[in-house]
Amino acid sequence: MSNTGKGTLYTYPGNIHAYKAQIAARYSGAKLTVASDDKFQMNETNKSEQYLKKFPTGKVPAYENDVGVYLFESNAIAHYLSNEQLRGNTLEDQASIIQWMEYAERDIIPASSTLVYPCMGILQFNKLNNERAKDELKSILHLLNEHLRTRTYLVSERITLADIVVACDLLLLFQWILEPVQRELYPNTTRWFTTLIHQDEFQTVIGDYKLCEKMAHFDSKKYAEVCSNQQQQHAEHHESTKKDKKGASEKKNEPKQAKQPQVEKQPKKEAKPKKDDQAHESEGDEMEDVLAQEPKQKDPFAEMPKGTFNMDEFKRVYSNEDTKTKALPHFWEHYDKENYSLWQCEYKYPEDLGQIFMTCNLVAGMFQRLEKLRKNAFASMCVWGKDKDNTIAGIWVWKGPGLAFELSPDWQTDYESYTWSKLNPDDEKTKQLVEQFFAWEGEHNGKSFNQGKIFK
Repeated sequence: MSNTGKGTLYTYPGNIHAYKAQIAARYSGAKLTVASDDKFQMNETNKSEQYLKKFPTGKVPAYENDVGVYLFESNAIAHYLSNEQLRGNTLEDQASIIQWMEYAERDIIPASSTLVYPCMGILQFNKLNNERAKDELKSILHLLNEHLRTRTYLVSERITLADIVVACDLLLLFQWILEPVQRELYPNTTRWFTTLIHQDEFQTVIGDYKLCEKMAHFDSKKYAEVCSNQQQQHAEHHESTKKDKKGASEKKNEPKQAKQPQVEKQPKKEAKPKKDDQAHESEGDEMEDVLAQEPKQKDPFAEMPKGTFNMDEFKRVYSNEDTKTKALPHFWEHYDKENYSLWQCEYKYPEDLGQIFMTCNLVAGMFQRLEKLRKNAFASMCVWGKDKDNTIAGIWVWKGPGLAFELSPDWQTDYESYTWSKLNPDDEKTKQLVEQFFAWEGEHNGKSFNQGKIFK
């Protein structure tokens, strides 16, 4: 039982940062009450003189108790409300717990905010930041997956504050971004996360929490609406402040105030979400000029020499004729090594792969996201091995000398999960490798061919 006295937590509904303190209190037995609506209103109470005397940052969540303790910052409050088990029984455990809490603060929260907030309509979409955050998220999930490979929890054999904090900071990602196919790539992370959120102490706080079924995307209309509402609330707050200062004399200004909401709604028209949505699903802030040019870049290969290799003709031969006796001879006879290039790819994280069907789903998802590349590329992606011991490797051919994925930001979601090696078409080993992958046979790195998928 925690000896923190009776405390009050000031926050707004659904604040995942406040969940940390509430869950910690559930485990420790600390007496904690969340301030009711009549005692706390976001953007009003926390801006009052009385609140700022206790919590000078004006932030939420904030905590006070009946023995005169005043705290802001979610991790500090959660630590205060924890017991010895949650804080760590040894100095080593305590340091490890702090390590994970700081990692979540510096790595997980920024990535989560960048990816989720635009979907919620509370942050403008920025394509460069979004792509960078996707890469960061992959690293985060991979790191956790490796750490949890032989562990039930992050530190020691029991739930600690590290688990509570990191899980809470991942809540929005698992709710908005990490759809089933992605979760399957990180089975240890997913197992750990779902174990936690089904604990009674979590359930009581987070309520009816549902994992993401389909990844959310930026909604420009929602963003314009949220901006308009925020501006209107700001105007109303501003007018309310003026009214408090002027008292009865405020009545003289009422006709002017009545028009104010109409003025504040003008930015919604300027956002022009409908026009932008027809061009592409998301719009940027400082990236808006770049995104506006995307329709002109539908075919990044347009400026390249046409070459002599007829990709469509080869695809027809491969689909309708015998691979070894017809398709492969046709390929080598017509392949244009001056204007096309051959590449081999290897999946970087085979240790994360589980069931074969999950691995195949991963490849299928990659193909779906590369739809606009089909005209100028062909690939045979193969799954090698068996359940819980498999990998992905493939052979790709496309127009141009470099990595095709770098020609368009839309094609960069998956390619960094693979290592890429450019092949020499004049080398006999390359021809043997291409034949093996195109014919779906043999072994690769000690693993037998299992299943294949063709990108055409």
